[in-house]
Amino acid sequence: MSSLAYETNHLEESRQADTTLQSLRPVPRISIQAFCETDAVAGPIERAGEDRRMAKAHLKVHMGGLATALEFYQTAATPNLIIVESREEPQALLASLQKLAEVCDASSRVVVIGHHNDVWLYRELIRAGVSEYVVAPISMADIVGVVAGIFVDPDAAPLGRSIAFVGAKGGVGSSTLAHNLAWTMSALFDSEVVVADMDLPFGTANINFDQDPAQGIAEAVFSPERIDEVYLDRLLAQCAERLSLLAAPSTLDRTYDFEAEAFAQIIDTAQRTAPVVVLDVPHLWTGWTRTTLARVDEVVITATPELANLRNTKNLVDTLAKLRPNDGPPKLILNQTNMPKRPEIGADDFAEPLGIAPLAVIPFEPQLFGSAANNGRMLGEMDHDHPIVQTLNELAHVLTGRREIKAKRKTGLALLLDRLNLKTT
Repeated sequence: MSSLAYETNHLEESRQADTTLQSLRPVPRISIQAFCETDAVAGPIERAGEDRRMAKAHLKVHMGGLATALEFYQTAATPNLIIVESREEPQALLASLQKLAEVCDASSRVVVIGHHNDVWLYRELIRAGVSEYVVAPISMADIVGVVAGIFVDPDAAPLGRSIAFVGAKGGVGSSTLAHNLAWTMSALFDSEVVVADMDLPFGTANINFDQDPAQGIAEAVFSPERIDEVYLDRLLAQCAERLSLLAAPSTLDRTYDFEAEAFAQIIDTAQRTAPVVVLDVPHLWTGWTRTTLARVDEVVITATPELANLRNTKNLVDTLAKLRPNDGPPKLILNQTNMPKRPEIGADDFAEPLGIAPLAVIPFEPQLFGSAANNGRMLGEMDHDHPIVQTLNELAHVLTGRREIKAKRKTGLALLLDRLNLKTT
């Protein structure tokens, strides 16, 4: 196979794996122990444990196959899931698994990773009570998919898509874009959208949507034991026909210090009630903001074209790459560009050290934004035909997965070369 064909196949496999991962729902809080004979299997399992969809699961990888597992469980309790790799022949593998069954709790599930592509073996393993048999080599996506297939209820209501907006600095317009894009998504697609204002002391969603709800996100985060779909529905303020707001109190009568998992249940519950959940994350770096950004489906960073914004965006991009190793990079929006008399970093120069191109470049337009903010209305309500509103429409399509990011327009020379290549093939 030529190197070009190999790279094409590899890219296609990567795209398929990404698609598979994106469609998977988070795994619940379970314990998993894996016993591996080869690094080629241990590596993908370890990477699966780092995936955000496995954030609630506790995974430990041991080197050594069935023999090590048998010895280990002589004195230790078995977890919710045992993953074992074995290079044994089919008959020997079945015999070893029978011994493992003798030391396992009845509630423990077992996944076997073998090296024999044998239909008879697969049927015998399933008949013996094994949850799944996977033939090596395996990928990280294979492991996450197998675990999700066992422990995630396929009949449960589908989870909505969570999109977190965060600013590289305060005042860059991240909240304004989050609110306007949420409104745009609900209006364009006739789809239910929930906005959660997570800036409890200084949130502006209630002002931007001209709302003054008596309750909101504070009641949910301070009463986690009460959170379910019914309770959350009572806290939501209706901003438009298909847009609901979980408003921040925007008061300073108490301090707002939270544990890392404080908002996790709120977000999970909101995702069960709406196809899209937009999270307006404040410009902070705490345990809960870190956890939120690590686990959402999509992160959108808003920045203005200045040096401090570039530094902060670079830090966010690098940190999120570690927190979300199996996801693509965050989306970037450059906002408030071409401000009169302000020296700026060009969009290409801003993007180069980040390794990501801006999803959109939005010019400084104080009249449009100021009028909308002062009237408690969205940009699309103020001027439906404005170019910035059209940009927001495009962003809504991309962020909801309805449209891919458009490639940059090719130069005349590039187009000419493409035509010449087509003629010679």
